Amino acid sequence: MRAITPILERVRTGDESELIKLSLEFDGVAPKRIKVAKVELERALASLEPKVRSALEEAILRIKKVHQDQVRHTKSTTVVDGGTVTQKWIPVDRVGLYVPGGRAVYPSSVIMNVVPAQIANVASIAVASPPQKDNDGLPNPTILATCALLGIDEVYAIGGAQAIAMFGYGVSDVCEPVNIVTGPGNIYVAAAKRALRGIIGIDSEAGPTEVAVLADESANAGEVAADLISQAEHDVIAAAVLVTNSIELADEVEIQLEQRVSKTKHGERIRTALGGQQSAIVLVDNVEQGIDVVNAYGAEHLELVVLDTKYAADRIRNAGAVFLGRFTPVSLGDYSAGSNHVLPTGGCACHSSGLSVQTFLKGVSFIEYNEAAFRDIAENVITLAIAEDLPAHGEAMSARLENDGK
Repeated sequence: MRAITPILERVRTGDESELIKLSLEFDGVAPKRIKVAKVELERALASLEPKVRSALEEAILRIKKVHQDQVRHTKSTTVVDGGTVTQKWIPVDRVGLYVPGGRAVYPSSVIMNVVPAQIANVASIAVASPPQKDNDGLPNPTILATCALLGIDEVYAIGGAQAIAMFGYGVSDVCEPVNIVTGPGNIYVAAAKRALRGIIGIDSEAGPTEVAVLADESANAGEVAADLISQAEHDVIAAAVLVTNSIELADEVEIQLEQRVSKTKHGERIRTALGGQQSAIVLVDNVEQGIDVVNAYGAEHLELVVLDTKYAADRIRNAGAVFLGRFTPVSLGDYSAGSNHVLPTGGCACHSSGLSVQTFLKGVSFIEYNEAAFRDIAENVITLAIAEDLPAHGEAMSARLENDGK
């Protein structure tokens, strides 16, 4: 928080040249312009490998299908004859979506952020992603291509806390301020979201990725090891936890981890993550105790690889997303299951949900009482107002009674 304070102030009081200076300082490259020209988006899409484009299009279709069913509908409740309360779900006016650009490329995060905002009918959608040295100061070309694929043409080449500040404060002649910022990022992005909360709404303060696997003797050790490795691949501080009642499985998973890590591309990063205090194999007496452990942990991603997945799933209370059975690894949810992969971390699954259409909607009540319904309840309201020592509240009711409806 201390480190980002001067960055936020520089953005708040600065202009585009200040954003470019910050990009040079923190990303090692100075974009020519912070806003990406539409021609660059079109060029990136035209250059996208056909196989990748096809895979992205299929992911978009599936994610749209799931998120379309999250749409809230207007509901009117008749409280009494002549008295109604109508709940409407109204999209925020403008959102800023952050897509990381560190150790990996995340076109999937573009989809996960943009699709629910579009389904919520947000009128103005902007995307920010860090400039890349090897792309002439533009965000990664696959990120740009995915934005174009989704019809997003307001894209900014800026990352880190400065991107969140740009969205929060707005920068003259560059970017208008937004109402909500969503999307995962590093610790500086999370800190900026915390600092600006109140000026903007946020989805969450996303921390390092996590996977917990609850497995019994029926699980395949090689598959479990591969799933732990897949999340450890994100970051040296990623968490990978196996919870099992099978000592034999635990021993075999350790063997499989050693064999597989040495063969994978990001082996050093993965080994560091698996060797950190955040990762472990936890032995329990039985699956029931294992369920207690994973509920207490509240993982971002929870895999259930047990004989009776329905029994276990019915008892899960705290998890960002739950993956049932051996053919539903977290990797499926990261890309093409249809669910959203922007999920609560750090135990926040005990009180928070993943990104959804609801994130971009506001529930607004519209209340209407006619005179008869008003008179029927007026004395109760006056009584409660006096009980709370707020007599003027009661007088606002009695004033209407004094006017005899005129």
